[in-house]
Amino acid sequence: MSMAHEQEQASAFWREPRATALLVLANGMVLEGFGLGATGAAVGEVCFNTAMTGYQEILTDPSYAGQIVTFTFPHIGNTGVNDEDIETSNLAASAGVRGVIVHTPITKPSNHRAKGDFNAWLKRRGIVGLYGLDTRALTAFIRENGMPNAVIAHSPSGDFDTDSLRAMAREWPGLEGMDLVPEVTAAQRYDWTQAAWVPGQGFRAAGPATYKVVAIDYGIKRNILRLLTEAGCAVSVVPAQTPAESILAMRPDGVFLSNGPGDPAETGKYAVPVIATLLERAVPTFGICLGHQMLAIAIGAKTLKMHQGHHGANHPVQDFTTGKVEIVSMNHGFAVDAGSLPENARETHKSLFDGSNCGLELTDRPAFSVQHHPEASPGPRDSHYLFARFVAMMEKARVARAHRGERE
Repeated sequence: MSMAHEQEQASAFWREPRATALLVLANGMVLEGFGLGATGAAVGEVCFNTAMTGYQEILTDPSYAGQIVTFTFPHIGNTGVNDEDIETSNLAASAGVRGVIVHTPITKPSNHRAKGDFNAWLKRRGIVGLYGLDTRALTAFIRENGMPNAVIAHSPSGDFDTDSLRAMAREWPGLEGMDLVPEVTAAQRYDWTQAAWVPGQGFRAAGPATYKVVAIDYGIKRNILRLLTEAGCAVSVVPAQTPAESILAMRPDGVFLSNGPGDPAETGKYAVPVIATLLERAVPTFGICLGHQMLAIAIGAKTLKMHQGHHGANHPVQDFTTGKVEIVSMNHGFAVDAGSLPENARETHKSLFDGSNCGLELTDRPAFSVQHHPEASPGPRDSHYLFARFVAMMEKARVARAHRGERE
């Protein structure tokens, strides 16, 4: 073997492997890594999520439509995937998330609940993935500069048209002014019949119901529906643009306003008139996440885009109605401007990270909402009591109707 050939082999041994995935930011920065999941390119807003578990639930949360999620915890995907940890309730809808970034290569599944491989699951769902990037540095960049628009691209050959990807990231308008609810809402009304998960049994069938709830689907998560069912509610889910008259014709004891993606001000253009009518009729109303923002806009408050958003399962929130501090799950890039709340609204919850509004209740109508996710999935269960609070509100309204002699 010639000296030249030996040197060439040594050079090849030490040469860095060619990147098969890129994250191209709108400012022109290019970050290299290795591809996972689906091939191709996807554009979105990059956010970071601080949860250590529950990645399958996070990546199927419809609220992540239009976003690329980078996980701060390095070991994502190693416990595999299963058929139970899916949070999108509309199987015809996309997974929501545009792409996923993780630090460490994925190993073979190692968990008693695993039914498959994370990488193969990403491929089936059409999610572009990247690993091998310094996710701590990317997280620090987002904290300092805000959530950037970017393109995540995966090509097994390592061939990329970087200029084209830069242009794609630069030209994407971003989430402000974007209504993404039509991408994830239900196509038609359906009834939910599944209760909460029990170890060793899985998800149980719904038991007898005491209250009838109509859930407006802006991108609803399954575990919200399960916990409403557990609380004794028969739940009917309706598409986001269902008219108020159709909802009232179902004679619900209460209406639930779901989570969802995009700019609340845009979704509010068709959602707010419906909610305003429900409030005028004094229908007990409970909102979560985007539903919280929709309720706020319906009473005249404003929403604003956050610098880095709240995404994770370890956020401290104080409930002023009890004085307790809860650790909650969050996923939102917009927030209600507490200073814009009208006199008939009272702030009930606040983030202890940055002081942003996390809840409100009306003083003249049976309605309340929270910014965080009391259903968790993933995350702690500190806020499950909010579903009981909704049931108590519906019971109070039912008793009042009975006193007035109104029929159910």
